[in-house]
Amino acid sequence: MAETRHTKVLIIGSGPAGYTAGVYASRAMLEPILVQGIEPGGQLTTTTEVENWPGDTEVQGPDLMIRMQDHAKAMGCEIIGDIITKLDTDARPFVAHGDSGTTYTADTVILATGARAKWLGLETEEKFKGFGVSACATCDGFFYRGQEIVVIGGGNTAVEEALFLTNFASKVTLVHRRDELRAEKILIDRLMKNPKIEPLWFHEMVEVTGTDMPLGVEGINVKHTKTGKITHIPCKGVFVAIGHAPSNELVKDVLETHMGGYVVTKPDSTATSIPGIFAAGDITDWQYRQAITSAGMGCQAALEVERFLAESEETDAVAAAE
Repeated sequence: MAETRHTKVLIIGSGPAGYTAGVYASRAMLEPILVQGIEPGGQLTTTTEVENWPGDTEVQGPDLMIRMQDHAKAMGCEIIGDIITKLDTDARPFVAHGDSGTTYTADTVILATGARAKWLGLETEEKFKGFGVSACATCDGFFYRGQEIVVIGGGNTAVEEALFLTNFASKVTLVHRRDELRAEKILIDRLMKNPKIEPLWFHEMVEVTGTDMPLGVEGINVKHTKTGKITHIPCKGVFVAIGHAPSNELVKDVLETHMGGYVVTKPDSTATSIPGIFAAGDITDWQYRQAITSAGMGCQAALEVERFLAESEETDAVAAAE
């Protein structure tokens, strides 16, 4: 039987922003409901070593997210394993529809849906997804023990994945459109010193090649970005690490966005273009995209929700008195 749940604050998403918002909203006695979404824990669940989380010299991404979840739950946040498929924002309370059939009504909403991996859009990339083509080294790297593999990209994600994959692969080729990486200097230094990694500059992947019976990758074709020359690289796995796009499907047609779909928030605030809806983490952060900044925004969103609800109650009280 379909169920309807009401809450003062509905948190959609369960990365560092969502769980931190859950902690702070619970401490404010707002009794929040947090709906985890399709990937509980967010992007950090597909990351191994995290070395830039304050207080932990090194921590595994999945372990950190379990700790955050447990913390939010201990504070009183109700955490539900559901997926919000639609969000009605025309009037308050807002109405969110869950894939489970549950309807959630909320006086305020904190969007913390994060971001998802980008793909190149190649027909052969799509063909071999899950059969040699992946966007998650920590998910699939184990399958390539002793094999030659390729990583596509030049930012932090690509370098981190290349370094991680050296734990399994015999050789990792990093294919990048330029001759300069956009990653943090410490990561670049590690990559350049790793004997298993070979950078291939000024190239882009144009095709994944492989077998049909059974379906599997045998190599890729890359094109030189200056000369146009095509080169074949034998490999058993291809990891696409070209960045992420905001997971804005619920609000892209109703909230103001910019920079390719990131939700716009007011200056020095997490408030969006609709009063009562707040955004925190990678759905709004096109610039930093760090776990610590996401957590900070989750805190900020919860504090702003608390203030928003208090002011709304005062306004309602004054209106009732008149």
